[in-house]
Amino acid sequence: MERSTTSDTASEKPNPSHHSTGAVQMRIKNANSHHDRLSQSKSMILSENMKVAEPVNRHRRNHSQHNLTLADIISTQDHTVVEKEGYLLKAKIADGGKKLRKNWSTSWIVLTARKMEFYKESKQPALANLKPGYKPECVDLCGARIEWTSEKSSRKNVFQITTVSGNEFLLQSDIDFLILDWFHAIKNAIDRLQKERSCTSRNLEFKLRRSSSIELLNSLDTESKEPKPENRKSLIFRLNYSASDTNDRNRVKSRLKKFISRRPSLKTLQEKGLIKDQIFGSHLHLVCEHEKSTVPQFVRLCIKAVERRGLDVDGIYRVSGNLATIQKLRFVVNQEEKLNLDDSQWEDIHVVTGALKMFFRELPEPLFPYCFFEQFVEAIKIQDNATRIKSIRRLVNKLPRPNYDTMKILFEHLKKIAAKESVNLMSTQSLGIVFGPTLLRPEKETGNMAVHMLYQNQIVELMLSEYSKIFGSEED
Repeated sequence: MERSTTSDTASEKPNPSHHSTGAVQMRIKNANSHHDRLSQSKSMILSENMKVAEPVNRHRRNHSQHNLTLADIISTQDHTVVEKEGYLLKAKIADGGKKLRKNWSTSWIVLTARKMEFYKESKQPALANLKPGYKPECVDLCGARIEWTSEKSSRKNVFQITTVSGNEFLLQSDIDFLILDWFHAIKNAIDRLQKERSCTSRNLEFKLRRSSSIELLNSLDTESKEPKPENRKSLIFRLNYSASDTNDRNRVKSRLKKFISRRPSLKTLQEKGLIKDQIFGSHLHLVCEHEKSTVPQFVRLCIKAVERRGLDVDGIYRVSGNLATIQKLRFVVNQEEKLNLDDSQWEDIHVVTGALKMFFRELPEPLFPYCFFEQFVEAIKIQDNATRIKSIRRLVNKLPRPNYDTMKILFEHLKKIAAKESVNLMSTQSLGIVFGPTLLRPEKETGNMAVHMLYQNQIVELMLSEYSKIFGSEED
């Protein structure tokens, strides 16, 4: 500013040879050129700012190189572009791991590359944000899990999103293609973020080595130097790639390999009685062989307990029990031979039903074996009811003996549940929704997940409705 004023006054000094008229001309010129001087000064100030902007930009670039972090690399991508938006039914069932009461509500959902936002039935969520104090509920998809579920709700076409912070959401729509489209869009976003994180981790060392700061890269080899406070954050990442740490990791890996190679086999530990055969997560035929039966003892105990004190319970098998207690029961079953389900710690019948469903869900191969899945689907598609029942019956009779006997006793039990529909509100359709995906699933998930889920439910529902014709003695 001072420089521009000096140049202006210097250019307007009167010529000594015209001193008598120069003063008047200078005053007139000063008055007329006041606006010109301001514009000149303004233009000079802008040009100076433009000159100053370059070193500021260089400083910021160097600063980002000195403090390169995982968040900085990921944040260079634009995560604000809306990938999908629309209405779905939403229910939040857990907040930070704490279970919440399920309340369904219609929400306008906006999906971006990194997160989802829930708005209260607004077709213009951007305007909703302008309301004082209003903030949409936001779900970070980084590290999240998405899966179809039929146990958390009696509604059809429900999938669950679980975040790393322990929040759980259910999303639902009665329109099959719409909910399937949303499922794939969200799953693709989650998978993309997972790939981003893994690629970023692999390329982190390469990006650091491209940094223009040679001093900081050399500091990796000088352990005696005390890092400056402003460089400590960046050193946290680079120290992971130092030569000393690499040697340490190699030594740890070598020791672990030796330990694992010397460790006794699972069979040896089982023979010594240190590890008992697991019930949960084992193949059905292995459990039956170990118990010398065709129906697992745990299945029989659960069915007896439910029929003794759970036939009249509202929402039996649909309502979830306490997960921590179910896991405790799972541990007891795997570790102890004797199990008393009448013990006070298992008094909640929903814990027993939850454990039974978990047993079937964790079978490496479902109760309906993988090789039979497509055959059962084709059978349920048959239009003629009598032919459809015969086809299902023929497939059921082909099942291995443990599968057939376990299936027969389970469906006989579920038929008793459905008989009390007026009290427990569990119809054959409701039981089909709960047990369909648990008992019957394809070996490899395909794009027809929603369609498969529909057939799974229908197969279980038909087998319950026509139990006597499918499992009874041949009469036709």
